[in-house]
Amino acid sequence: VQLVESGGGLVQPGGSLRLSCAASGFTFSTSTMTWARQAPGKALEWVGGIRSDGTTYYSDSMKGRFTISRDNAKNTVYLQMNSLKPEETAVYYCTRGLVRGQGTQVTVSS
Repeated sequence: VQLVESGGGLVQPGGSLRLSCAASGFTFSTSTMTWARQAPGKALEWVGGIRSDGTTYYSDSMKGRFTISRDNAKNTVYLQMNSLKPEETAVYYCTRGLVRGQGTQVTVSS
């Protein structure tokens, strides 16, 4: 199982970013995929997920601002983040079960 995140970077407060996670080594189309994040000095925090049928679910604090989608033809899951806040600066991870990628850094700062 391999998960490779990309798309992180520096964004101003209120801005948007789209993260991608390329998956390999398992049957992606039948897998539930999730996103999590870890801010400096804090525990891992669950962001949300997408089931194999495309239905999504989110942590309450991200509802309405974050959108998870998937492209089974590309074995890729996405996290669209809007209205970002400085406190959302973190390393964002794509996960499948207990496996997660190396993460991509998102920094929200002016």
